[in-house]
This record gives sequence, structure tokens and C-alpha cells, in this order.
Amino acid sequence: MVTTFALLLLSTAIIESMAGILGFGIILAVSLSKCIRSKIWSPYDMIMISLSLCSVILQSWTILNSLISVYCGSSCYEGNAFVVNKTVFVFLDYSGFWSCAWLSVFYCVKVASFTQSFFIWLKQRIASLVPWLLITSSLYSFTTALPFTWGVYSMRNNFTAPLTTANSSEMRVTRKDTVVLLIVLSNAGIVFPLILSTVSSILLIRSLWIHTRKMQSNASGYRDPGLEAHMSAIKSVCSFLILYIIYFICLLLLISDIFLPLSIGKSLCSVVTAACSAGHSVVLIWSNPRFREVPARILHHANCRVRTRSR
Repeated sequence: MVTTFALLLLSTAIIESMAGILGFGIILAVSLSKCIRSKIWSPYDMIMISLSLCSVILQSWTILNSLISVYCGSSCYEGNAFVVNKTVFVFLDYSGFWSCAWLSVFYCVKVASFTQSFFIWLKQRIASLVPWLLITSSLYSFTTALPFTWGVYSMRNNFTAPLTTANSSEMRVTRKDTVVLLIVLSNAGIVFPLILSTVSSILLIRSLWIHTRKMQSNASGYRDPGLEAHMSAIKSVCSFLILYIIYFICLLLLISDIFLPLSIGKSLCSVVTAACSAGHSVVLIWSNPRFREVPARILHHANCRVRTRSR
């Protein structure tokens, strides 16, 4: 019964991952096509390409791992195979977190209206800083993912090894040190972009809310397009932040490798992370008219074909 329910959750996670691949694939295609046509790589497009590329590869990698674990079992990922698989997974997740953080920072710098000198300096130089921020965060993600993966692998070996009576206290100290090291490494790879994204999102929400209140007091009509745009931006940022935090919690549980393969806990975390990723792509698409045009065209062509066939 447990295995059947876990497989059902895993199938749901695969479907949600495919939806996330479709959503971020649309963002990637639109951003790349714009850069190729204009021959100018804007900082926003670079961040969106980095984020969508990491998400597409990560969701594809997750689907592949899920199918391998179902049909081949967990024995396929032992030794070096476990290290390589975990390193790729953690690196892509860390890179995606950093891309989300830089997107939040970019939104905050471009949209928020603060008069501090550092904020004005950052607003003037954000375009030239974005490429270096993306490269630096990718290198940082790899340097934190590799030791974290080796820590998880050594922890698995320590916990599966039997405790001898002579060295039981020494083994317990070693396991405790390994767990503490894992916590430090996971926090180093995830907490920094989480703090960066949370702070910039809160600052952006605060700036938009203050501006919205001023527009409400000065609005001449009931429906003000500018006011509605600000309220929509606040809802998008809040949705993005909520999805980001939920994804962060479930990711910590997954990368710590505390669940057994095909267990309900691991399958449930996979479902939530896949749903957050798909929801994130939906928020990004519907908050940008350039991205929103693609699914609208797809639906339009699909409706035209259905009508043609019905006739």
C-alpha cells in the first residue's frame, strides 16, 4: 500500500515536472529568440535564460532519476554514480536558487524607488554586474555542491555501517560531526540566495505598496490601469516568495538524503518541489506580456484546429 501510494505521488511529480519543463521552455525560447534577433543580451534576458535553463535541465534530470529509481532500483546510484548524480542535482538546484535571487534583486533595483546612495549606485551599474554575478554564483554553487555531496555520501556509509562496541562512542561523534558539516554546507549553498531573495522581495513589496497607497489617494477613477499594474506586481512578488520558501524547505529535506528511495516522504517532497517549480514558471509567464503571448498563440491555434476538424 505504501509503495503504491509512493508511486502515485511520484507519477504526479513527473507530470508536474513536465509542466515545469514546458513553462520554463517557453521562457527560454522567448528570451533566446529576443537575444538572437536583437543581438543584445539584456541583463533581464540573461537572468531568465540562466534560470529557465537550470530549471529545464533540473526537471529533466529529476524525471530521469525518478524513472531509474522505479525501474532499476536504488542500486544504480552507488559509489561514484551516487556522487555524480547528487552533485549535478545539487549544483542545478543551487544555481537555480541564485538565479531566482538575482531576478529578485534585479526587480527590486529596477522597480523600487529608494533614494539611498548605494541603491542609486546599484541601479546605474546593475546591467554590467549581472553577467559577473551569474558566473560567480555558478562557481560558488559548484564549490558548495561538491563537498556537500561527498558529505552526504560519507554520512550514508557511516550510518549504514554497524556500530562496534569498542568504537561506538567514536563512531557517534564522527556521525554527529558529519551531520553538522552537512548542515553548514547546505546552508552555505542555499541560505545566502534565500536571504538575498527574501530581503529584495520585501523591499520591492514595500516600495510598491507605498506607491500604490499614494496612487489610491490620488486616483480619479475607480479602475486605474497603473494602480492595477502595481497590485498585480505585488501579488506576483508575494506568490514568487511563498513558492520560493516552500521549495527551499522541501529541497533541504531532499538533498539531505534522509528519506529512503520510493518512500512517501521523499515522493511527497518531490511532488511539492515540482509543483513549486511549475507554479514559478506560471507566475513568470503571466507577469510578462512577452511570455504570455506564446501560450495564447498555442491555445489559439489549438482552438482553430478543433473548429476545423469539427466542421
